[in-house]
Amino acid sequence: MSSYVGIVLISHSPKIAEGLKDLIRQVMTDVPIETAGGTDDGEIGTSIEKITGAIAEADKGEGVLLFYDIGSAKMNAEMAIEMNETEQALLVEGPLVEGAYVAAVESGMGKTLQEVHDAVKKAF
Repeated sequence: MSSYVGIVLISHSPKIAEGLKDLIRQVMTDVPIETAGGTDDGEIGTSIEKITGAIAEADKGEGVLLFYDIGSAKMNAEMAIEMNETEQALLVEGPLVEGAYVAAVESGMGKTLQEVHDAVKKAF
């Protein structure tokens, strides 16, 4: 079985993160996708712990791209990447829905972390 670049979906809303994962799963079933939506108690917000855990779960050896929605999600994603102490996790500056969708398709084609990142950046 091939290993793919993983994707972490970070949103202030657990419903948005899970809904986006469902949307992507309609076309890409093998790419590792984890969500980090909402706070630890299920409220609106973000959680560094959830993001850190999602990075670890999504990374199957090929690295992880992180997509976020607004505000503190970016800051918490940056802190989670630092806490994971990996160079195999990249934060993507781009649209959450469309960017994550493009990344999943590119990852599913077996591209490297940098190639998937660059494809998303080129698309947007």
